[in-house]
Amino acid sequence: MRRILAATMVAAGIALAPVAQAQITPAETPIVIGTSYALPSPTYGGTREINVWIPPGYAEGEAAYPVLYLLDGGTVWQDFHHISGLAQLGTVNGTTRDVIVVGVASVDRRNELALPTENPELIAQYPTQGQSERFRGFLRDEVQPFIEGRFRTSGETALMGESLAGLFVVETFLKAPEMFDHYVAVSPSLWWDGGRLAAQAGAHLRDHSNDRRTLILTLGDEGPEMQAPMDVLVASLRDHGLPGLDWSFTPRPDESHATIYHGAALDALRRLFPAPRP
Repeated sequence: MRRILAATMVAAGIALAPVAQAQITPAETPIVIGTSYALPSPTYGGTREINVWIPPGYAEGEAAYPVLYLLDGGTVWQDFHHISGLAQLGTVNGTTRDVIVVGVASVDRRNELALPTENPELIAQYPTQGQSERFRGFLRDEVQPFIEGRFRTSGETALMGESLAGLFVVETFLKAPEMFDHYVAVSPSLWWDGGRLAAQAGAHLRDHSNDRRTLILTLGDEGPEMQAPMDVLVASLRDHGLPGLDWSFTPRPDESHATIYHGAALDALRRLFPAPRP
């Protein structure tokens, strides 16, 4: 009987298989995190990538905000997304003040972030190295005026970087401390040029004013090449005891050079920009 019914339905043109549902294509909306600017640079003779994240409530009021300048601040294989994400997290959960994050993308890190060396091995390995002073001028004369002219900034500034960018942070703190209010150097590559920058720290600190500044240093379990110059820098900071300087060194023995940055950056943001108490 079933065979007869099936044959009858086929003969009548009635499909036996279930009707396939029409394929549904979901709407796509890009996720936009910040704005990228191609900043014309007389220093470099072309444009430089500057990425900016502003707090969600920026457009709704007239408040002015502190600015965190982030080295290695590109969006591809650099640190803009995960550091701006920490700033966004602080806004969402109320643990930090709102802050503008400005990512300054690196192009040639050893050219831009390392101070010059006379070491022939380093010169041979990195022939473009040693133009940190040029990059510092780019930050001071081009990036900072652009940000201050375009966004509502409070005048409070911080500079953050890791590894070679951390070396640049320390060098800027020692040689041009007036450029920023706060400095965060995560696993700074103080080994560069045999630790020369750390060895010269005392001479630079003698020239510092008593203006209020913050210096946050941290280092993972990264071996004597990284630890020894950090110890020299810390000793110089202890010896000079600048009244206006709030500095700290936090060892992170459970972290490596590859794992230290995210947690250290979160701690630094919470320390530098704590949410106001109710």
